[in-house]
Amino acid sequence: MRKEDIRKLYLSLSYDFAVKPFDEVMEECRKITKKYFSCFPLLFQIGTLIVNNSTESGDRDRSMTAIEEAKELFIRVKSDSEDAELCRLALNMEAFCALSLGKAEEVIELLEGTSNKIISSETLLAPAYQMLGKQRQAKSVLQIGIYQHMVSLFDALCNYLPLCIDETKQLEETYRRALAVIETFDLKNLHPALLVKFYIISAQGYTMVGNTNKALEILEKYAELVKGDIYPLKLQGDDYFNLLEEWIETLDLGDSLPRDEKIICQSMVDGVVKNPAFTALSDEPQFQRIAERLKSKLLGGAV
Repeated sequence: MRKEDIRKLYLSLSYDFAVKPFDEVMEECRKITKKYFSCFPLLFQIGTLIVNNSTESGDRDRSMTAIEEAKELFIRVKSDSEDAELCRLALNMEAFCALSLGKAEEVIELLEGTSNKIISSETLLAPAYQMLGKQRQAKSVLQIGIYQHMVSLFDALCNYLPLCIDETKQLEETYRRALAVIETFDLKNLHPALLVKFYIISAQGYTMVGNTNKALEILEKYAELVKGDIYPLKLQGDDYFNLLEEWIETLDLGDSLPRDEKIICQSMVDGVVKNPAFTALSDEPQFQRIAERLKSKLLGGAV
């Protein structure tokens, strides 16, 4: 199946997960993977689709079963595909599935031996383009590199933050440095979806160390963000990253996010309202107001 067809199919199935019964869409995914059993890019995307929508089952056991199915697809891609990049991505997704299934030792076994070195080919490719007088290509290559490293750095800071709850100063410094990245790269406009995860994790961290006021302050920022003019959510450049369009179009899903926007909006509400980490805040009037604002905006058809 061609990349364009895979993209269309993914987005169609992503929408189906938002509006149709979970088991019905899962059965359609199984039919597709049987029909295109040797189309490894498609198998990878179907596995990714299942992982991203596994919680739509509404039942933990069914969600885990779906992730197991996705994991088997990634294992097949890793074992049989001759595309080295796709195999590397499949390995990471296999490890993600194992982590979601609570198999920590398996994750370590899969990834511990892999290289931790970051090899930036753009620092060689850009000068080569420049030598040939291809200034635009040189700029484009470096923009893509800066963008990807920025996203990777910010994601690492988000994942590091909850590990710092045993050391308040480290928690606060990680939060401060993440805010610096947000401001420097104008993430609220460039990539607001990244901030959704960051605000929730930060609020959870400050709740766990007993700083209720800070947690509520962050949740106010979260509500302001997700109720604001950030839709439709998609990958994009800005005035600084003004050469990303062609690269974004080469991505498997183009500028689309891996989940349907309806599901994303529901998860934004659930991330606060149904989050056990915020149980300690549930009696706070400010928290209750935030929860009601989110439900009325995101689930009331205003998006």
